[in-house]
Amino acid sequence: MCRLLGYIGPSIPLDYVLTKPEHSLVVQSYQPREMKSGVVNADGFGIGWYHPQKDTAPFVYKNILPIWNDVNLSSLGRYIESDCILGYIRSATTGQAVDMSNCQPFKSDRLLCIHNGRIENFKQTLMRPICDRLSDTAYKGIAGSTDSEHFFALFIDELQKNPSVTLEQALQTALLNLDELAKSHQISASANMIISNGKRLIASRFATSIEAPTLYWTKEDPTFPKSVIIASEPIFAGDWHSFPEQSILSVGEDLEIEIHQIATN
Repeated sequence: MCRLLGYIGPSIPLDYVLTKPEHSLVVQSYQPREMKSGVVNADGFGIGWYHPQKDTAPFVYKNILPIWNDVNLSSLGRYIESDCILGYIRSATTGQAVDMSNCQPFKSDRLLCIHNGRIENFKQTLMRPICDRLSDTAYKGIAGSTDSEHFFALFIDELQKNPSVTLEQALQTALLNLDELAKSHQISASANMIISNGKRLIASRFATSIEAPTLYWTKEDPTFPKSVIIASEPIFAGDWHSFPEQSILSVGEDLEIEIHQIATN
């Protein structure tokens, strides 16, 4: 299981949320508190962020090194500032390659996506059925071999087929498709996601046939006023709220939190 982080609020240096908190992603990489499988997140990491003034595509920095071994992170974290940040540390599923193509965040135009979860026996079960549901454009956007990126492609496919749908609606449809496929193949699947277009964070806590991984949110903490932070594990002591299982949370620049349940059969 990987660890996720999302931030939206006033522009801050990346290291304020990535490395400085007492239970930061760096600490979680070697001492996670709430992982249900694995003991460390040492198979790479990634950061995604948006320019705080310019309307431009997001930026991504990835490495297959453990986050604690990247000598560039300290300088980047102090120099780069953003009002919308995604962070991710990886614990690779057994059998999946540790390479740059499998490292998150995934990007599609203005969208960034990070995922924590797994599809049971992915290559033997849902890899082909998911690909069969994708348009050529969504399929060709897949660069790696992970279940995470294939699920992101399901989400992108929904947006491309229905340009009028919201990010929340596309994510819900993709999750319901995953639920249908997992049940038809009698396997378990989980999909904790954080997706952003730079103006909103959309996050899900979702699973089929198993308990979903943990996911929390906090709003306007005294250390981070006028902001919302989403994390797999609380990164500091504060007023953190657990996501309900089978739910989607969305928050925009007005910081209004919206949570709705996903009804499955």
